[in-house]
Amino acid sequence: MNSNYALHEMLEVHEIAAFKTVCNTKSKTMQALVTDPELMQILQQDVQLSQQQLQELDGVLSKMTL
Repeated sequence: MNSNYALHEMLEVHEIAAFKTVCNTKSKTMQALVTDPELMQILQQDVQLSQQQLQELDGVLSKMTL
């Protein structure tokens, strides 16, 4: 993987990671308020997927250099 990225590319990856973090926090918070089992399962799946995606984005960010 090429580790040389333009500044705007790095900023876009940061923006995606920030957005995914907010979504993950919201899904975790909503789990405490949900009573429907099907919706609870959807939220749990979303949290798991978001955590995996954030780990992948962290790996990409750690390899980026200007």
